[in-house]
Amino acid sequence: MKNKSLLKIFPQSVFNHQISERLKEGNCKIQLNNFIGSSKAILAASIIKKSKSPQLFILNDKESATYFINDLENLLDHEVFFYPASYRRAYQIEETDNSNILLRAEVLNKLNNKRNSIIVSYPQAIFEKVVSRRALKKQTITLSVSDIHHPDLLEEIFIKNNFTRTDFVIDPGQFSIRGGIVDVFSFADEYPFRIEFFDDEIESIRTFNINTQLSVEKRKKISIIPNTEAKKIEERQVSILEYLPQSSTIWMEDSLHTIGILEQNFDKAIQEFRRKDEDNTITHLSPEKIFTNGSEFSNQLDEFRVIEFGNNSVFNPETKIKSDSEPLTVINKKFDLLFSDLLKNQKKNYKNIILCSSDQQEERFNQILENSKDEIIYSILVTSIREGFIDHDNKIAVYTDHQIFNRHHRFKSKTKFTDKKSITLKQLTNLQIGDFITHIDHGVGEFAGLHKIDNNGKKQESIKLIYKGGDLLYLSVHSLHKISKFSGKEGHKPNINKLGGIKWQTTKSKTKSRIKTIAFNLIKLYAKRKTVKGFSYSPDSYLQHELEASFMWEDTPDQNTATISIKEDMEKETPMDRLICGDVGFGKTELAVRAAFKAVADNKQVAILVPTTILALQHYKTFKSRLKDFPCQVDYINRFKTPKQQKETLGKLEEGKIDILIGTHRIVGKDINFKDLGLLIVDEEQKFGVNIKDKLKKFKENVDILTLSATPIPRTLQFSLLGARDLSVINTPPPNRIAIDTEIVQFNEEIIRDAIQYEISRNGQVFFIHNRIDNIKEVAGMIQRLVPNAKVRIGHGQLEGKVLEELMLGFIEGDYDVLVSTTIVENGVDVPNANTILINNANNFGLSDLHQMRGRVGRSNKQAFCYLISPPSHQLSDDSRKRLKALEQFSNLGSGFSIAMRDLDIRGAGDLLGADQSGFINEIGFEMYQKILNEAVEELKQEKFKELFNEEKEQYFIKDCQIDTDLEILIPDTYISNIEERLNIYKELNSLKNEEALTLFQNNLEDRFGTIPASVSDLISSMKLKWIAKKIGFERLLLKNGQMRAYFTTKSASLYFESDVFGKILEYLKHNFTSCSMKEKNNKLSLVISEVNSATKAIEICKKILY
Repeated sequence: MKNKSLLKIFPQSVFNHQISERLKEGNCKIQLNNFIGSSKAILAASIIKKSKSPQLFILNDKESATYFINDLENLLDHEVFFYPASYRRAYQIEETDNSNILLRAEVLNKLNNKRNSIIVSYPQAIFEKVVSRRALKKQTITLSVSDIHHPDLLEEIFIKNNFTRTDFVIDPGQFSIRGGIVDVFSFADEYPFRIEFFDDEIESIRTFNINTQLSVEKRKKISIIPNTEAKKIEERQVSILEYLPQSSTIWMEDSLHTIGILEQNFDKAIQEFRRKDEDNTITHLSPEKIFTNGSEFSNQLDEFRVIEFGNNSVFNPETKIKSDSEPLTVINKKFDLLFSDLLKNQKKNYKNIILCSSDQQEERFNQILENSKDEIIYSILVTSIREGFIDHDNKIAVYTDHQIFNRHHRFKSKTKFTDKKSITLKQLTNLQIGDFITHIDHGVGEFAGLHKIDNNGKKQESIKLIYKGGDLLYLSVHSLHKISKFSGKEGHKPNINKLGGIKWQTTKSKTKSRIKTIAFNLIKLYAKRKTVKGFSYSPDSYLQHELEASFMWEDTPDQNTATISIKEDMEKETPMDRLICGDVGFGKTELAVRAAFKAVADNKQVAILVPTTILALQHYKTFKSRLKDFPCQVDYINRFKTPKQQKETLGKLEEGKIDILIGTHRIVGKDINFKDLGLLIVDEEQKFGVNIKDKLKKFKENVDILTLSATPIPRTLQFSLLGARDLSVINTPPPNRIAIDTEIVQFNEEIIRDAIQYEISRNGQVFFIHNRIDNIKEVAGMIQRLVPNAKVRIGHGQLEGKVLEELMLGFIEGDYDVLVSTTIVENGVDVPNANTILINNANNFGLSDLHQMRGRVGRSNKQAFCYLISPPSHQLSDDSRKRLKALEQFSNLGSGFSIAMRDLDIRGAGDLLGADQSGFINEIGFEMYQKILNEAVEELKQEKFKELFNEEKEQYFIKDCQIDTDLEILIPDTYISNIEERLNIYKELNSLKNEEALTLFQNNLEDRFGTIPASVSDLISSMKLKWIAKKIGFERLLLKNGQMRAYFTTKSASLYFESDVFGKILEYLKHNFTSCSMKEKNNKLSLVISEVNSATKAIEICKKILY
């Protein structure tokens, strides 16, 4: 059943009528008591779903507000708007959060247009005043289809309202003009608008997506709103309540609390104002002009209908309603408790409702409930609310899966507009003039831009490359796939090759043969494992379902696919060898827990190999707590255990009393004997040396192996090595993780003090990374001086094992607040309560290290902060500056993959293929390396391992067909003026593989840039021609002077001349000998056809030959 039916299931609440009647009176005050959990949201939803006036909910803090929105959205069909505070922290006016400003503007816009909006907010947001209605109306630009406007006039209006002109719109407050198309991003909408003109008339208005730049939906009329927060200085400010009509209802969680917070913030603002006034470098507005205080707010409240939950009321309520409801019993995964609870309700004739967050969860529940001896009547809905309850008035009991399993309740936080990842990624791979490129036939050169050349009086565009000694190479836009941007290790400059020199050919063939050897060994190992018999595990038991359903977070789609693949592998007869790559904190450990338990359920033992002692301990704790309610013995072995304890553990292991053993490389020692080992899990594979990997091979033949790695292995490598190893990539972050707020700051004691105090004030902990042992004590001393009430400890690798373990354990347990340490943190230590990390001299770390360290915070559903402390940017090297910028931009989780930092990619390739590969990669560039790798693997699959890969795709006789023509095929400057974008479009066109993709490409072009000119249509046709010519087997095709000349392969022994296709050409020749002939010149055979003056005509002829 779908979630919206939740309200239908709830009987009309016994209080509904009474409340609705009271609300008909003017500014009535109602107090509701003892409404437990989400029963508040359910009652509110049932009352407001028919309401015709705006509703404003004020909750106690941002987190409750977000949960409440989630509840309302799951209950109602209306959109619920979030009204947040615009500053990340009060009075830091410079630190306004752009996406919050958008959400605020959206609410004001809705209220200004007399919409009956449902708005959810919290005291800090109400605290800030907003521009008045009049001012907002004055600044709003309204446009409709058929309006008469001139694009230039529109440009003036935008500039006057502080919009900035760019080539492509990706941020609010930007606009761009391309011919008759104007794109603009208003401050109150999720998507920017695309306005298309016909002369001076607006022909169409559509919204579009910033990542793809493609249209989303059509609009008849739009309002464009400038940045309302920027106007604060000039206009009179008013409280948000002045936007609400008198008929609105205000719902409050606790009015005393709200007024208290407004007063407290107002006092702080006054102090801050006085302090700033003394500095008086900038004139600041006085607090009463920009902030609302408690008394002002309570006076305004008086004029509205107010409904309050709870006893703390500022008013004297005319109506008090008390509900008879109680919280759920704490079930904490004990199913007998759940069964008895449900039966107890059933006897009282109560309706039992269980809410699940996903379909898989529903399935698991049904299986678990089938195990009950008694028949239980219940209904399951797939939806989620924050908290269940038992409502005695309405005889109903609501259970949520996350409470039954004691998991985190996932909520979608309302931040629109954060989806800009792919753009910045595109910028990383874009070609700029002066970049190095690698051409597959000629080697490394320098990119010198797009150039127009004259061909028989017709204009064509080509790519200009400069080689050693100033040699030039002009490359047709059809051969773009032969070049790629050179990317080696950061800061590495390649040697430019000489055109026609032999050096490149030798490098290329050396790389290829080396790759072939590696790939050959990998595929051979794979083939061997396919023939060995392993243990085939039985399908999931109900215990397995219980374990999976009790996971803290909701499974992400990638995690789900990986879980299924692992189980399929384990249930097969051949031994599993699967590698799981995923970013820090993406739930790889959970997959290991599930696989381990599946093995234990079939009486097999599991060995888990980890790189560091602390990690062994942490995994031990994780496994122990995840499996505490299940029949399963977990233990660990590492240097912190005394020899006597180790001996005892090994004894138990041999007798089969230990099911799961976790350890560092000690686990592959000679003295360790398992009774019946079924599964080996290797964590952080990239950290192990070669000799351990060799020792592992003795386990390997028939034990199932699961490897986890946090160095993301590049997707493209993954495809090409598909034949060598089964891979699962987890690319999606857990749903209620929030992006880590990343800032680059200079070393400043005040910033450090504020950051640490803020974190401690919300009961969190702080990492301070300082990578030099010689003065780490002074740094800790400084922190202690700045924050005297903080408990500070120091950790580094030179401490004794025991001391270090106790230190880390203490931090994990929350015994102290600040850990000042060297980079020891990055090795997988998980402290969910640490949500602020400060990295000193961040400019000295590589991107991947920084990313991994930042991944240590933000592992719960609290907002996390990361401060990169570095010298002023003008003192940094270009590389460091770029690195820190990239990290600041990609603060979204999951960006580890998109920062898929070249650096990491190269490292990943080195790990996967052997360290010496990094050398080759640096010489020829990473993309080119992948191209050669793909070629090598393809050749191997065809030559050596035909029987392993017999279901491969159709084969062509030639790899590529080169087209030369004197037709005008190019994208004119008047159509796309931005050179970079033109090159991207050429690149995209070149990478297309079929008709469907080509049609889509045409539609997208038209959507973004308007009607397609003839020269672009010819360019697209020439692409189709290239495909069909390749199918026929032409190596080269000339379309010049109204004649088509097609060249065949020069390999006279080729099987091509015996193929059906060649037969079809001869057949065509026989029937069309007047316009068509075959010639041989310098051992090159070609087919010449006259009277062909367009690409479309050439395609027609090729089709006739083929079909």
